Amino acid sequence: MQPVIGIDFGTTNSVVTALRPDGRAVTLRHEMGEVFRSVLCFWSDPRGGALRHAAGPAGIEAYLDEPLASRLVMSMKSYLAQRSFTETRIFGRRWTLEALIALFLRELLAPFGAEMAGARVVVGRPVRFVGDRAEDDLGEARLRAAFAQAGLPEVSVALEPAAAGQRFAGEIDRPATVLVGDFGGGTSDFSVLRFDPGPPLKVTALGHAGVGLAGDAFDTRIIDHVVSPRLGKGGEYRVMGKPLPIPPAWYASFARWHQLPLMRGPKTLRDIAEVARTADHPEMLHQLVRLIEDEAGYALYRAVSSAKAALSAEEAAVLRFRHEDFEIEAPIARADFEAWIAPDLARMEAAVEAALADAGLEAAGVDRVFLTGGTSLVPAVRSIFTRRFGEERIFGGGEFVSVAEGLALMGRDQTSP
Repeated sequence: MQPVIGIDFGTTNSVVTALRPDGRAVTLRHEMGEVFRSVLCFWSDPRGGALRHAAGPAGIEAYLDEPLASRLVMSMKSYLAQRSFTETRIFGRRWTLEALIALFLRELLAPFGAEMAGARVVVGRPVRFVGDRAEDDLGEARLRAAFAQAGLPEVSVALEPAAAGQRFAGEIDRPATVLVGDFGGGTSDFSVLRFDPGPPLKVTALGHAGVGLAGDAFDTRIIDHVVSPRLGKGGEYRVMGKPLPIPPAWYASFARWHQLPLMRGPKTLRDIAEVARTADHPEMLHQLVRLIEDEAGYALYRAVSSAKAALSAEEAAVLRFRHEDFEIEAPIARADFEAWIAPDLARMEAAVEAALADAGLEAAGVDRVFLTGGTSLVPAVRSIFTRRFGEERIFGGGEFVSVAEGLALMGRDQTSP
C-alpha cells in the first residue's frame, strides 16, 4: 500500500499524520508534542548578520528570548485568500506569503523525511477562508503554490470538515447522515455527510458551508472590551480645538493578532504618537505604542486565550497581563463574554443553516452531529447545536488532531494525484 500523509496546516496549530498498514491514522510527533504552532520567528545573527529563523515551539522560544530583536510571523493561513496581501519585508528581505508558508512547511515536515518518501499527501483547506473579501479559489491556489515551493508539487486538497467526518466514520456502524462542525483558529466549517459503513465505507458529501471566524475572533472580542479601552479606544483627541475620536482602525488591527506585526510600520507609530499629543489620555496611547514596539502582543494573546479557555469551564475568569508598568487584572463573567461574541455566534449558526440548506435537509434529517476543534468546547458554541439537534445527537473528540487524521484516511481511498 502506498504511504499516505495527512497535513492539517492551521491558523494557530498544524498537525501531520500518517496512515499505517493496518489502516490506522496516527499523529506524527515532534519533540514538543503532536501539535506544532503555526509560527515563524526571524532574527539577525549578531555574529555574522545572517538572517536566521525557527518555526513552531522553537520559533516561540526564540522570540521570547529576544522579542525586540526578532520578528514573529503568525496566522499565515489567514492571508491566503486576501488578494491585497502579496508580500512583506523582514529585516530588509522580501518575502511572498507563499514563500513564508513554504518555509514553515519545510520546518514542520523536516523530522518526517522517511515517512514522506513516496507518500501520497492530502492537505486540508477550509470551506471558507478568512476575510470579509476572501477569494476561496485564490486561497486554495496559493495554498497549493506554498506546498509546491516546499517540495510537494502534487498534493490532494480536501475540505477540513469532511476530513474530520472521515475520522469520525470509524465510530459509525449503520448508515447515518452526519453534520460535522470543524472549529479552527480562523474558520468555522460545516459539512453534511452521508456515511454507509459497507464494507467498503462510502462517504457522500451532501452540503457544505463555512464562515471565516472562530477562536481568534473570540479573542478579539475580549481584547476589544477589556484591553483596548485601557489603551485609548473610545477616547478623543483634538485638531484645532475640535474633538475627534481616536481612530478605531488602530484597535481593530491591534485586536487581531495576525495584523499586529503590520502596526510596527513607522508611519502607524508616528500617527499614534501625533494623536497622543492632543489626546485626553495620552498615557494610554503611549502604552499602545510601547506594546507594539516591544512585541508584547504574543504574551498578551496568550493571556487572553487562557482566560477564554477558563471561561469554558467556569462561570467567571480573570484576565491577567503585565508588561512593564502596564498591568491588567480584570474579572470576566461568562455571561458578558457570551454577549460580546453573540454576533459571531449568529454568523456560525447561519453557516450551520446554510450547510443544511445546501444538503436539502432539515435538522430532523441529521442523525448525528460531530464537533471538533478547540472552539467547539466553548459552551455558547456547543449550545448552537444542542438547541437545534438535542444533546443526545452531539458527539466530539480529537479536538486538535481529527482533521489531520481524517485527511490521511481520505488518502487511503484516493488514487495517486
